[in-house]
Amino acid sequence: MGFSVLPHGNTTETGGPMNKVAVFGKPGSGKSTLSKALAQATGLPLHPLDSITYQPNGEPVSREMVAAAHEGILSSDRWIIDGLGPLGLFYQRLEAADTLVYIDLPYSTSYWFVTKRLLKGLFVKPEGWPKSSSVLKGTLASYKVLRMCPQFWNEAFDAKLTALASNKTLYRIKSVAELKRFVGEMKGK
Repeated sequence: MGFSVLPHGNTTETGGPMNKVAVFGKPGSGKSTLSKALAQATGLPLHPLDSITYQPNGEPVSREMVAAAHEGILSSDRWIIDGLGPLGLFYQRLEAADTLVYIDLPYSTSYWFVTKRLLKGLFVKPEGWPKSSSVLKGTLASYKVLRMCPQFWNEAFDAKLTALASNKTLYRIKSVAELKRFVGEMKGK
């Protein structure tokens, strides 16, 4: 594969486990597309984090309900969870996962993907988007999160991720070409 498998653990090609998968990255990085392909390839149940953190109308779900739903998923034997969500739950998910997929695209690419989703959303609601939720409102929220991302996706996070991944498989996808290759390989399985 052309993307990075870092730094420890077995990859799926060498027989390593892939039963509990956390897919994460900045808004507009392709998490949903990759997660769907991975779920189809592996048969693992997919749980988009947005579906447990937001109601169909786009309003947030209470932290207690999110935590309970998240715990229910983590306690199962097989899952893919895509998204970030509350940081405490995010780190619980990274601890519980056997496979981490970090989509680490450049900021300019993420901004473009968010903008492209908005433009397409003017004509067709994005797949998986909450039914009564505004694409414009969601896009503005994504832009806000992207502006704040350097406070989180930084060297300190990289160090923490490396430590967490010492007994897991970590895929770090750093370009659109790598993302397409990964998704293509997952769809080909």
